[in-house]
Amino acid sequence: MMRGYAYLIDAGATLALSTLAQAAPKCTAESKNKWISEQAMKAKAMELGYEGIKTFKVSGDCYEIYGYNKDGQKAEVYLNPVTGEVVKANIGG
Repeated sequence: MMRGYAYLIDAGATLALSTLAQAAPKCTAESKNKWISEQAMKAKAMELGYEGIKTFKVSGDCYEIYGYNKDGQKAEVYLNPVTGEVVKANIGG
């Protein structure tokens, strides 16, 4: 019986991790030495209308920010770390 529970827990963990891995989009294949600095990217995000940035992190091969758009809506944004282009944006959730 315990082996069955262990299997279910392991299968659930694997599924959860694969789902999380798929959440971040593919942003670049360039090496990190070609990435825009975090400081420059924060400035670029503000130019694009994202403000009140609460979190700025590397997510896979993307820069990911959590903040607000110019309309005050919550924003989760994935940016190409080489070009500064928005690859994916979740607004309002």
